[in-house]
Amino acid sequence: MVYTVRVAAAVERDLSDIYDYIATEASAGRAEGVLERLRRDVLSLAKEPDRGSWPPELLALGLRDFRQLVSRPYRIFYRVTFYKGGQQVMVLLIADGRRNLKALLERRLLSR
Repeated sequence: MVYTVRVAAAVERDLSDIYDYIATEASAGRAEGVLERLRRDVLSLAKEPDRGSWPPELLALGLRDFRQLVSRPYRIFYRVTFYKGGQQVMVLLIADGRRNLKALLERRLLSR
């Protein structure tokens, strides 16, 4: 089964912020490469969305509604949902996994 992959508007801002940071700290070419890899990883969820793990920060709260795909050092947070046409993967957040994500996860995923 192939899932439809959708990306929340906030994720486009995440990608823009990631690009800007890498382009400033390293180079535009490196930033392009990182974004290409992240986009490829996001699209790969169409075939195997269940391969992602449960984020430990959310698992500690007893939540198994969200999954993550690690694309070091970034973490791609998503949810598999049902809609009229079948199942979809909704990508909700892409963030640097080296930072403390608890507050960001609460704000972006749990406030819905």
